[in-house]
Amino acid sequence: MSQCSSYYAWRIRILILTVAATLDEGAYGAAIRGQIEQKTGCRCSIGALYTTIERLEAKGLLETWMGDATPQRGGRAKRMVRLTPKGAHAAKEFYEAITKISVGASWASHRPGAKA
Repeated sequence: MSQCSSYYAWRIRILILTVAATLDEGAYGAAIRGQIEQKTGCRCSIGALYTTIERLEAKGLLETWMGDATPQRGGRAKRMVRLTPKGAHAAKEFYEAITKISVGASWASHRPGAKA
């Protein structure tokens, strides 16, 4: 499993935005981290995750709040994460641009003549 820190900062940002969107109201640090690790094989430190979440929140792409304390967490609250409309727009623009520009790239499964 690779470290997220060995990749460009944009990669962890777009992964966090995407996972926050897919987890919807169930998005919080540990769940986001787990999905990133499970789906990409990228190990992300909790410090890198929360630093990036704070930066995305400062840009208005995410919002966070403290959820209720739970017995499963020893009475501690979760820091919940939600994608904002601005964050959804930014992620969608990035996805559309990268999809269009990578047509024909050697790694793209949708390049002309590529086998699915």
